[in-house]
Amino acid sequence: MVHLAKIPTDKDLTAPLVDGLEKVKFGDVADDDTTVSVYGSRFAAEDLPKYEMPEWEMPKDVAYRMIKDDLTLDGTPTLNLASFVTTYMEEEAEKLMIECFSKNFIDYEEYPVSADIQNRCVSMIARLFNIPSHDENTNAMGTSTVGSSEAIMLGVLAMKKRWQQKRKAEGKPTDRPNIVMNSAVQVCWEKAARYFDVEEKYVYCTADRYVIDPKEAVDLVDENTIGICAILGTTYTGEYEDIKAINDLLVERNMDTPIHVDAASGGFVVPFINPGLLWDFRLEKVVSINVSGHKYGLVYPGVGWVVWRDPKYLPKELIFNINYLGADQASFTLNFSRGASQIIGQYYQMIRLGKHGYRSIMLNLTRTADYLAANLEQLGFIIMSKRGGNGLPLVACRIDPSKGKVYDEFAIAHQLRERGWVVPAYTMAPHSEGLKMMRVVVREDFTRSRCDALIADFKLACQTLDAMDEKKVKEHQDHSKHMRHRATRTGRHHRINNHFSDEKHSLQGKTGKTHAVC
Repeated sequence: MVHLAKIPTDKDLTAPLVDGLEKVKFGDVADDDTTVSVYGSRFAAEDLPKYEMPEWEMPKDVAYRMIKDDLTLDGTPTLNLASFVTTYMEEEAEKLMIECFSKNFIDYEEYPVSADIQNRCVSMIARLFNIPSHDENTNAMGTSTVGSSEAIMLGVLAMKKRWQQKRKAEGKPTDRPNIVMNSAVQVCWEKAARYFDVEEKYVYCTADRYVIDPKEAVDLVDENTIGICAILGTTYTGEYEDIKAINDLLVERNMDTPIHVDAASGGFVVPFINPGLLWDFRLEKVVSINVSGHKYGLVYPGVGWVVWRDPKYLPKELIFNINYLGADQASFTLNFSRGASQIIGQYYQMIRLGKHGYRSIMLNLTRTADYLAANLEQLGFIIMSKRGGNGLPLVACRIDPSKGKVYDEFAIAHQLRERGWVVPAYTMAPHSEGLKMMRVVVREDFTRSRCDALIADFKLACQTLDAMDEKKVKEHQDHSKHMRHRATRTGRHHRINNHFSDEKHSLQGKTGKTHAVC
């Protein structure tokens, strides 16, 4: 007999779904569940374990197929235009990375070649960023990390410790360090400041400026400032901040304040597209740089890098010597055990592509971004990102307010989502008058034909919304807003937890700033 299932309310969403059917007893199924088909086993008629480890084993082919089927409800990475994260690597790179899955990279004694490959990558990246010494004994000091977030944490720690050492030597207090940065920073900068007890001093964006103002940044510097963060490619509009102007003002005023460059996205773009731009170690106040290998470094997540211009900028108290893995080794990362795969993947990409290969890819991405921008402009959007290689290969845009549209960027994003595209709409950083915008990240596998498909769907989305009256658009927006807060695209999961949903300490909690996806 079939029973109607109760429709779950919002309060029921964390509870197991109702079967809707009475349990059916299987007839002559063997105890070992031997069957010609995965879907003929008892596991196909049961829900996957979600909250507690099951008591008994599951056949490997069944476990594989059940999890694989579950994952089909995820989005398609290639259609996720919100993220900078790499979604394509060559088969040979994937094979190398798979072969290194079992290697614990931190065990230098057991895997010395993997450790040496990391050092080769650090040297290549340091030279790409114009480290002052270019002989075999370059002073480059750096390390791989899980991503730019860890790299930024290390950069902030190094600046704080150097500032504390200097203050102690001068007999001054060390209890009120601060750091100067743009309010459009990625959330990991807020985390670094908060976790390491450093006060955030923000240069706020305006309605027509989305990058840091160099003079305002330097004016905020005081005796407690450990450094200035400058971004080579903001996550909102992809613009490059004027790092040279900040450097020159510090030099002009004879201020001993270091600059850390957050080159998470731009570090593997600018050297190939705009090599004449001065942003790196050619500027004397730039002491450390981080970059994400899993963004335009073209490696699957997660791998990042941080490099210092000289070992003196990395205080010894942050470095730990250990020998319990069989050999003396120095460690200066936040994490310890970590797989070697992503590091090997980075090395593969750098020697496989070389500078010419990276340049060819970045040029293609830049051309595609310019092509997309031109077409969206034809559709009536205002383009907020730079073109011609003067910014990251992305397109940030917003609806022209003079057009008098009754819908906003979030409504367009929802329409595109219904067609499979993930194109984020979000509110700009604080003090920008609540400016709404959209952003399309152009990655390696975003070809011209895929771009044409997106343009066609943008046009269709606008036509669909234009055909709605104001009441219908409001209903559509209310529904999409409800769905954004209520569930993910599958409706199966809302948020990890609700314990801290009312936090007020972050920029988002204070101002409603939304963080662009990285």
